[in-house]
Amino acid sequence: MSETVRLKANDGHELDTYVSWPSDPPIAGLVVIQEAFGVNRHIRSVADGFAKDGFLAVAPALFDRIQPGVELGYDPADLQKGIALARQSNTADAVTDVAAALEYLRKQTARKCGVIGYCFGGTMAWLAAARLDPSATVGYYGGHIAHFAHENPSCPVMLHFGTLDKHIPKADVDRVGIAHPDVQIYWYEADHGFNCDARASFDGAAAKQARERSLEFLRKHLTS
Repeated sequence: MSETVRLKANDGHELDTYVSWPSDPPIAGLVVIQEAFGVNRHIRSVADGFAKDGFLAVAPALFDRIQPGVELGYDPADLQKGIALARQSNTADAVTDVAAALEYLRKQTARKCGVIGYCFGGTMAWLAAARLDPSATVGYYGGHIAHFAHENPSCPVMLHFGTLDKHIPKADVDRVGIAHPDVQIYWYEADHGFNCDARASFDGAAAKQARERSLEFLRKHLTS
């Protein structure tokens, strides 16, 4: 079952959040953080997939502070719109909205809660690990994680990157790995956005392997 709920962040801002419920009592809570394209059909399907795996999954609309109801596709025009929105996004505000999603999950289930994010959301997942209190986080191809490599995660972190991704220099990822040797970093012979089956860069084999690793990691840290 899925629904959209309205959350209130601790600064009073209200945002829409897509909620996907598992068929049985949740094994844990999971915040699914959007790419630069809003909480679109793909991100909702990602949340639904984790709900099928037993998680109570929520996807907060982090662009609501800039433009409510953003739901973009992957053509060149929408890509430019998404990039512009991501650049306008205030990092601290976005972290505040992720905190509201975590708070909602904890009110709904006594289980542990984690965060997983993609692209724009990959960086936000890192910041959630450093600035909030999830029990585990996973980030996919977060391009700005290296900018925050000086911040220390408070929970286990797993990161996924593509060797063909020209948006994220390997030196940036290496800097994160050197600063945080406990962070699990995986590389795939794939491009940016390889997890998204609506994008030309989708790589089924890489997406499958990364998801299997992520699911095992989340189950280990959120259900033990």
